[in-house]
Amino acid sequence: MAKQIHESGEDYLETILILHTKKGSVRSIDIAHEMELSKPSVSRAMGILREGGFIEVDNGGFITLTDAGREVAETIYERHRFFTDWLVGLGVDPEVAAEDACKMEHDISAESFRKMKDFIEQNCNKN
Repeated sequence: MAKQIHESGEDYLETILILHTKKGSVRSIDIAHEMELSKPSVSRAMGILREGGFIEVDNGGFITLTDAGREVAETIYERHRFFTDWLVGLGVDPEVAAEDACKMEHDISAESFRKMKDFIEQNCNKN
């Protein structure tokens, strides 16, 4: 069973999901390049995520998300895309919007996110 995860772990899982979608396979070096982190930092994080039940690493070093890891990654990525798009729609520079979305995606509760998303979709997307 997966354990509790920290914000940095959520970022790693989101990155693994994105890289897997783009490339089809993911290794630690890919994550290090994408996140601009050192290989030892990524290796340590992968160990923690593996022990927590969020990822699996095969003998070739290829990383896959477990069901628990995929659930976290998809939740964070959905929030990231939603907040980025919403902020850009308000006129925020896309780079700033993406940075702010990264901060917002971790701290909002599931209930508040769902209510905010529903409200914005119902009231702000009318043409």
